[in-house]
Amino acid sequence: MGVSMAYVRSFAGIVFQVGSAAAYLQTGMFSARRYFVLLISSVLIITWLNLSNDVYDFDTGADKNKTESVVNLVGSRTGTLVAAYLLLVLGFVGLTWASVEAGNLRAIMLLTCAVICGYIYQCPPFRLSYQGLGEPLCFAAFGPFATTAFYLLLGSTRENLCLSITATVLSASLLVGLTTSLILFCSHFHQVRLGTERGSVVVKWAVMTLYSLLFAIGLSRALPLSCIFLCAMTSPIGKLVVSYVEENHKDKGKIFMAKYYCVRLHALFGAALVAGLITARILVTKHIPKLVFQ
Repeated sequence: MGVSMAYVRSFAGIVFQVGSAAAYLQTGMFSARRYFVLLISSVLIITWLNLSNDVYDFDTGADKNKTESVVNLVGSRTGTLVAAYLLLVLGFVGLTWASVEAGNLRAIMLLTCAVICGYIYQCPPFRLSYQGLGEPLCFAAFGPFATTAFYLLLGSTRENLCLSITATVLSASLLVGLTTSLILFCSHFHQVRLGTERGSVVVKWAVMTLYSLLFAIGLSRALPLSCIFLCAMTSPIGKLVVSYVEENHKDKGKIFMAKYYCVRLHALFGAALVAGLITARILVTKHIPKLVFQ
C-alpha cells in the first residue's frame, strides 16, 4: 500500500515550499539555516514513511512481486526497518531544533500529529490504510498539519512568537493536501474497494473539486490573485489525469501510470502556488492575509 521512493522529494519539497512561501508572504522573512535544516529533516521523515511502509507491506505479502520494494532490493527486512527508524529520529531532532530556535511549540505539535498520521496509516497494530482511511490521513498529514507547521517554523522568531495562522496558509494547505491524497488514491487504483469505474469518477470529482476550490478561495481573497492565475494554468495536466484514468481504469497494465500523472499535477500545482505567494510578496499587492486565529 506504499508509495514509491520517487515521491519522497515531491511530497517533502512541495509541502515544505508552500509552507515557507506562505511564511514569506506573511512576514517577508527568510532564514537560510532554518530553511535547509527543515528541508533535510522533512525528507528524512518522508523517507522513514516510505521505508517502514515497504517493510510492513513486505510482512503482509503485498510487495511480494514489487520490484521497486526496498526490502526486495536490499534483501534485508531488519536492516531496512532499522534504517527507517534511524531516519525518523534524525528527522525529528532537526524539526525539534527548528521549533526551539523559532520558539514555536505549536509547530512541533502539528508535526507530531503529522507523524502520528503516518504511523497509524501503515504501522501495526493500526494499519488504517487497509481500512480505506489512507487518503484522509494523507490529506491531514501533508495538508493542514505539515504545511501549517512549516509556515509557523519559517515565519516565527523569538521576537514574534505568536505568528497568526491565516486563511491564506490554511487555504494553501487544503489544496496541497488534496493533490497529495490524489497521488495516493491513484497509486492503489487497482485495489480501490469502489471498483475501477467508480474510482475513475472519484478521480474526476477530486480534480474538479481542486480547481473549483481554487476559484472559490480566489473569490474570497484568501489567496492572492497571482496564486489563482498561476494555479489555473495547470488545469491541462489536471484534465490529462482525468482523461487517462477514464480511458484506462480497466487496464491494469496501463493504469499504474496514473500515479505519475498525479505526481506531475501535485508538483506543478504546488510550484504554481509557491510562485504565486512569492510574487504577491515581491509585488506588494493589496492582498492581506486574513487572520483565522492567533
